[in-house]
Amino acid sequence: MSLTSQDIDRIANLARLELKPEESERMLAQINGFFGIVEAMQAVDTSGVQPLAHPVAAIQDIALRLREDVVSEPNHREANQRSAPAVERGLFLVPKVIE
Repeated sequence: MSLTSQDIDRIANLARLELKPEESERMLAQINGFFGIVEAMQAVDTSGVQPLAHPVAAIQDIALRLREDVVSEPNHREANQRSAPAVERGLFLVPKVIE
């Protein structure tokens, strides 16, 4: 798939962009270059290849998480909520804006 300069003009119009002719030509080359990369990637035969959850999984066995999920900083909730006009059970109370 490749775009034409008319396609670029239409996309620019829809995006409310004003492109100079040299900018339009540069965009056309960049977008068509991107489409060329996508087409090259789609041409690769990936049948029989299992999807990876993480790219490191191709090199080594990894757990779902890369590190332990532990709290490393103290809880500052109370200090942060001291200046709030209204707090209840650790939650900020705000005025109702939608009926």
